[in-house]
Amino acid sequence: MPKIIIVEDEPAIAEMLVYHLQDLNYETVHFDDGLKAKDYLTTSDYDLVVLDIMLPSYNGLDLCKELRVLRPAVPIMMLTSLDSEADRVIGLELGADDYLTKPFSMREFQARIKALLRRCELNNQSDSNDALTSKQTELIFEELSINNKSRRVLLDGNSIELTAREFDLLFYLAQNQQQVYSRGELLDAVWGYTHDGYEHTVNTHINRLRKKLKRSDNKPDFIQTVWAVGYKFLSEDG
Repeated sequence: MPKIIIVEDEPAIAEMLVYHLQDLNYETVHFDDGLKAKDYLTTSDYDLVVLDIMLPSYNGLDLCKELRVLRPAVPIMMLTSLDSEADRVIGLELGADDYLTKPFSMREFQARIKALLRRCELNNQSDSNDALTSKQTELIFEELSINNKSRRVLLDGNSIELTAREFDLLFYLAQNQQQVYSRGELLDAVWGYTHDGYEHTVNTHINRLRKKLKRSDNKPDFIQTVWAVGYKFLSEDG
């Protein structure tokens, strides 16, 4: 049974989140205070975190940043208000895997949670036949190697720390190099859903990957933007 931590200080919203997660037979633990949640999240085991940005004592953005360092593979879904686009962008840049803007439908919330957990389950199954898994467990380029079994990325021999979602996105693009994917196609393949208005999630993850995979010799970025279409992976010989 997956264990999901809910950090939300609005009682009505928290009650609904708990109810609809338990309806899916998930174990839930709720906190209404950021500092109390931090103490638990840094010392306990869990499978996913639902994290509001505006919290008493310790805000969600700082908590997201700290969790991403301590638990890079644990999915984080952030909850934001409609007028906080800047916070949504910052949250994704700090390592959140997904976000929902309030108000949102509980049916969509459940679908997003299931997609995040399903992706984690597939990541842990080395024999998975999912689109993100390949019989070729390692992709090797001139400067970059991506090992799907160990989920390790090396650039010029140096290990690059990626979140689970960043790795999935990189591996998916790299194993299909030169093929151009729209943001919607990447949402469907890597996140497990397609929903209008959430393409910015892809943009932010692409930008983070580019920063982490920046080369020192002024060579082109591994991930290229195809204007008005989407993104593709560009190898050294491509």
